[in-house]
Amino acid sequence: MLKQNSLILILLLTVFLSAQNNQTENGMADKEISLSEWLVAGPFDSPAPGGQEASFSVKDQLSFDNGDLFSGAPAAGGAYAYFGKKLAWQSRTAADQAFLIAPAQKSGTDAAPQSAFLCTYLTTDRYSEVKLTLTSAHLLSVFLDGKAVEKKTTSEDEKPGELNATLKLERGTHQLVVKTVHDPEKEPAWDVAGKLVAEKDFADANLAATTTPQWHMSIPLLLEGPQISGVSISADGKMATVNIRTSSPEPDKSEGWLELRETATGKLRQTLRGKMSPGNINWSPVGQVFSYTSRNNGATTLWLVDWQSGETRALIEDLKDMGGYAWSADGSFIVYSVTEKAEENKDGITRLSTPRERWPNFRDKSFLYRVDVASGLRQRLTAGEASTSLRSIHPNGYSLLYTTVRDDYQKRPYTITSVYNLNLRTLKSELLFEDGWVGSIDYSPDGQTLLISGSPRLFDGIGNTLGADKIPNDYDSQLYLYDLKTGKATAISRDFDPTINDAQWQKDGKAIIVNATDGQYNRLYRYQLAKKQYETIALPIDVLNSFDLSDGKTAVFWGSGVSTPNRAFVLDLASKKSSLLSFPQQSTFDKVTFGKVEDFNFVNSVGTTIEGRVYYPPGFDPNKRYPAIVYYYGGTVSTTRDFGGRYPKNLFASQGYVVYVPQPSGATGYGQAFSALHVNDWGQRAAADIIEGTQKFLAAHAFVDAEKVGCIGASYGGFMTMSLLTQTDIFATGIAHAGISSLSSYWGEGFWGYLYSSVATAESFPWNARDLYVEQSPLFNADKVQDPLLLLSGDSDTNVPRGESDQFYVALKLLGKEVEYVRVAGEDHHILTHNKRVAWQKTILAWFDRYLKDQGQWWKAMYPEK
Repeated sequence: MLKQNSLILILLLTVFLSAQNNQTENGMADKEISLSEWLVAGPFDSPAPGGQEASFSVKDQLSFDNGDLFSGAPAAGGAYAYFGKKLAWQSRTAADQAFLIAPAQKSGTDAAPQSAFLCTYLTTDRYSEVKLTLTSAHLLSVFLDGKAVEKKTTSEDEKPGELNATLKLERGTHQLVVKTVHDPEKEPAWDVAGKLVAEKDFADANLAATTTPQWHMSIPLLLEGPQISGVSISADGKMATVNIRTSSPEPDKSEGWLELRETATGKLRQTLRGKMSPGNINWSPVGQVFSYTSRNNGATTLWLVDWQSGETRALIEDLKDMGGYAWSADGSFIVYSVTEKAEENKDGITRLSTPRERWPNFRDKSFLYRVDVASGLRQRLTAGEASTSLRSIHPNGYSLLYTTVRDDYQKRPYTITSVYNLNLRTLKSELLFEDGWVGSIDYSPDGQTLLISGSPRLFDGIGNTLGADKIPNDYDSQLYLYDLKTGKATAISRDFDPTINDAQWQKDGKAIIVNATDGQYNRLYRYQLAKKQYETIALPIDVLNSFDLSDGKTAVFWGSGVSTPNRAFVLDLASKKSSLLSFPQQSTFDKVTFGKVEDFNFVNSVGTTIEGRVYYPPGFDPNKRYPAIVYYYGGTVSTTRDFGGRYPKNLFASQGYVVYVPQPSGATGYGQAFSALHVNDWGQRAAADIIEGTQKFLAAHAFVDAEKVGCIGASYGGFMTMSLLTQTDIFATGIAHAGISSLSSYWGEGFWGYLYSSVATAESFPWNARDLYVEQSPLFNADKVQDPLLLLSGDSDTNVPRGESDQFYVALKLLGKEVEYVRVAGEDHHILTHNKRVAWQKTILAWFDRYLKDQGQWWKAMYPEK
């Protein structure tokens, strides 16, 4: 005879802190957490599949994947359609630690199994390892943050069985899900009881659980979910495409797709999605046709989509080693590039003809072709010993500009760019000019003027405001107009402090639309040719990534804010008003809470204002004491207010740190006089700014624990970390990713070392600037390091070779200093492979917890002693 309560599901799991502390043998206390609140979906019938002699047990039902019920964070009231029924999440709280849910059918040997899902959210304020114990006479399967943890695959007639699992919880919010299956052949009630126990090493953790979670920034939020990666607009301004990508721990589940939206309303009209991963989207200059590429087994197909007719056709199919492409102004042809692979070196012996030959695939050559859009017929346009790069197609379609690059060892930057005009009727080339500092090139709408970006030294230094006795920062990009009739160039941004990132002609030729870095912001500007003035176009974002212009007054752009992920917008250039086009992460980030961000500027010892900003932890309490992280680049560019990135300040803040981001002397975006301070500095003025800024930041923020301040930087910023730890003990610890420990070895061994040094150490070499290359190299000052250092590097880094970290690690080990070194296999300068990126990001957080919070358990769990 079945008991009456065998027809119900009894949930005895506790979500509130119960204050039960069990004394351990050494007097330390474990913390036991009981739970009595869950989100419940079900029960629902789970009959065995049909078929002759079919065998499908309750164990099979437990293992069966019912689908994704858990993405988007289940909440009370959320519902799913389940084959004509409504499967809703209900929030249930127990009275006297128990509550009842009646299943849909009576138990018995003839009854079908039933399933139910339970969901709750666990929060912790530190890395914790807790023991989960669930007790039930029926089957259980546990998932933490979407990953399977443990199963109980047996059912019992009398004493309920147990499921035990250790949960490793990083600071933040975690989703705990239990799938349970009722075995109708077992008499005991369908009940579940459970608890969490944090043992002594983690008993100080503030653990809690809730059915209405509060999300803070996390690594999954940083890396996963749909993210905008580009925008493009039709010539008539009526339609726009939005590129979206999502990354997944499982490589085959990472995906890219394309949205087609109306610019007037933002309405989604079509999605191109699947295995194609569309890329390189461009609209035809005429009509409503856009193009994109897809790749399969190393071959590229160029597709044309006619939005009006609905036709999609392949213009070029399965072309090996195809590169970028561009439309002609009348839409009649497309120019594209193809790479010709160098002959394989079979004997393994190579004579280098240039330092650039060390670069991967340098011997490969890229050449230009064009394809007729109507017929699909193709024509080769360039050949020769040097690769050719397309720069711009003349508006009349009769010619184009291309460039080649060759070595010039006699003067900086040790390469020279040749700009050619190619007559598309005769295929004859004419050299227009040569210079070492050429950036982008674009024909004006009337074809009479070139818009060119480049160094302040371009065209004999007409963009340089510093005079002949001071070397400008050649990465502080300027804009020029080049008259094709006279061959005369004019500098148009010489007295404009922001650094040029991108510039495009307005289609009427009366203005130029400019994306430029202004201090910590990437802003949009319009340069009026008649007035010779720049005007700011205010945008609802802090950092503009890119924009695209229609033939009229409509544009699209995308970018992020200091606490807002990438969004896409439509811009009316006449009214300067923006409207949201796409924000695929909006529903997710509506649930995420960020701390405030405020400016913190100071005047340094030489009278220069150094900008900066401070990120506060969510739920900041000024009466508490907080550890702090100081993040900097310290090299050529400023650290802008963009969201996320490889060193995400919001993520650091969500871990309970106050984060200070100074903009040391030498950064671009503050005018040429400021950016020129980078040249031949290598750790002097920039380090002084970081140290002075940190001291003033601490003096102004009494809630920061001055004994618990860490620093972190990468590449040049990694060099800054190494250098800072040889100059000051203000930091309790430092992290250097891909740092430069010896300027001379980086100068010679880094694939781009001597070219970067042509700017950063202009006119200075190991043989004529020993004070710079030796005395300012951290390696030669390693004995001065006093505080723990974590070195990080991709072991395949071609920018800053791993040897820079190797040699500093060896030096510090021999000196008896506290140092750790983590290398990431197969990764270059940036750690991009998803799972490696996650582990690398956690390594950074665990190291800071170890030294800034005195919580070494996370680090020990990741890197146990051998």
